[in-house]
Amino acid sequence: MARPLWFVQMLKQTFPNVSLIAKLTNIPIIGKIVEKMLFEGDDIIYLPKDTVARKTIELSTSLGQPEEAALPSEIVHRLIDQAEFHWIMNFCICRDSSDCKDYPTKMGCLFMGEAAKDINPLLGRPVGKEEAHEYARRCREEGLVHLIGRNKLDAVWLGVGPEEKLLTVCNCCPCCCLWKILPDVNPEIGRKVTKMVGVDVKVTDACAGCGTCTEGVCFVDAITLVDGKSVIGAECRGCGRCVEVCPEGAIELTIEDDRFLEESLARVSAKVDVT
Repeated sequence: MARPLWFVQMLKQTFPNVSLIAKLTNIPIIGKIVEKMLFEGDDIIYLPKDTVARKTIELSTSLGQPEEAALPSEIVHRLIDQAEFHWIMNFCICRDSSDCKDYPTKMGCLFMGEAAKDINPLLGRPVGKEEAHEYARRCREEGLVHLIGRNKLDAVWLGVGPEEKLLTVCNCCPCCCLWKILPDVNPEIGRKVTKMVGVDVKVTDACAGCGTCTEGVCFVDAITLVDGKSVIGAECRGCGRCVEVCPEGAIELTIEDDRFLEESLARVSAKVDVT
């Protein structure tokens, strides 16, 4: 049953406490209950920003790869073409709840699939494929990062289902994103949010140890300074924001699998049916 507005308003009030709730999931019995209720069967992929990935693609094409190499955002647009139903939220619950000052609060998730038909009509609107394509492009222009996949939490808070018929395209900022809980949440839940296939992020010898990349840039606090050099930990989800902000150009993102598009689409399609 679609959630009424009072329920959504109540949910917004709890958002400032998500970090505390995330820490509670490390208590074994609580973690199992939360995983079962809100994250069971999930598979969510961070897509690197096109502006970062393009450098990798251009390098690959110069070494003899196909000239029309795809960028990560193409995954979203292929799914838009495949889907029969598209829904744009009229707010981002994360940014709206946090009163975000740096990114648009009115640009929320793009949902696809049959389950999206049951979302409360006061929370957004159905759109055609062309408007969905344009919306995804505008989100990227605003500096937002796509997360895509099956996210049972969205089906639960929206009151729709089944969850295997709801595809989430979340458009995230670094300051308010729900998934900033990843350093605190039960690892079993955290492992459901991953890098895109083939993505690798590394620090080169050009690092000057300025610490810019450690200052509120990484969604998951995966970067630390060790002996005056930046070190990227296993928590990295490959969004590429650190690559953009590094004043020395000392962080590199590479896509080592040229079949990332096909493999990512197959992975999403195995979890969610949008046709």
